Amino acid sequence: MPTVSAAPRPDDSAAPQSGPRGERTAAAAAPPAGPPLAQPVGLAVSSAAKALNRAFTDELAQAGGSQHVWLILLALKQQRRRTQQEIAAAVGIEGPTVTHHLDRLEKAGLIERARDPEDRRAVRVELTPAGDELFHALRKAAMAFDRRLRAGLSDDDLETFRRVLAQLRENVAKNG
Repeated sequence: MPTVSAAPRPDDSAAPQSGPRGERTAAAAAPPAGPPLAQPVGLAVSSAAKALNRAFTDELAQAGGSQHVWLILLALKQQRRRTQQEIAAAVGIEGPTVTHHLDRLEKAGLIERARDPEDRRAVRVELTPAGDELFHALRKAAMAFDRRLRAGLSDDDLETFRRVLAQLRENVAKNG
C-alpha cells in the first residue's frame, strides 16, 4: 500500500479548497506562509504613531512641558476651575495619575487647587499666571508641530486621512 504524505504539495496552496457544500475551508482562507507582501496596516499606524509621539514629546519638552502637562493645561483653558475628576476624564488618565501630575504642577506654581465651597469633596483646579504663560508656550509648540505634520498635505488629503483613522477605530471597536 502506498504511503500518503500529510505535507501539501507546492501547487496545493494555489488551488481553491472548499468543503462538501462548496464553502471555503479554513485552509483556503489562511494567508500564505512567509512575510506579508506589504506592511500590515496596524503595524504601519502603530509605527507612525510612535514616531509622531516621540517627535511631539520632544517639541513640548523644548518648550518646557510634556504631553500630560499640555493636556492638563489645555483642559483648564477650555474650562476654567475644573475638578480633578473632570481633568482626568478630559485628559483620559486615571484619577491617581492626574493627582500625581497636578501635585507637580502645583509645586511648580502652574496651578492652584482649592476645595469646592459647594462640594467639599471636590477639588477645583485653576491656572496661575505662570501656568497660563506655559500654556501659551506649549500651544505655540503644538501649533508649529501641527504645521510641520501638515506640510505637503492638501485639505482633501487630511480629510481622507481623518476618515481612514475613524474607520480604523470603528473596525477595532466592532471586533474588540
